[in-house]
Amino acid sequence: MSTASARLPEGRYGRSSDERADRKLRIAGAVLGAALLALVGYFAYHYVVESKISAQVIAFDATDNAVQVHLEVHKDAGTDGYCTLRSQAADGSEVGRADFHFTGSATRIDKVVTLRTTEKGTTAELLGCHSG
Repeated sequence: MSTASARLPEGRYGRSSDERADRKLRIAGAVLGAALLALVGYFAYHYVVESKISAQVIAFDATDNAVQVHLEVHKDAGTDGYCTLRSQAADGSEVGRADFHFTGSATRIDKVVTLRTTEKGTTAELLGCHSG
């Protein structure tokens, strides 16, 4: 009978320290999870909504001193912007880089641009587009 009288009744003296620690960890996890969700939402909004100009390389043709690049550009009407292209040689060194500007009210532009190179380029890579 001495074993039963030595144990304290459960729930009578408040939460144990383990229960308090678990509650604090759950609260901290919820706060950090909400902050991470807000951060991802912020970046997604700026990537999708504020991206007013985008493009893709359709095809390219390399010669000794230039690369002809067929670009398809999508932008908001009236938005001006530019896209940066680069070309690399067979060894991976950069042989050309240039910005190409797009203006006007058209929302879709199909254009062939010429990227001058210092030697024969083997690639035409779109590095990105920016409005402004």
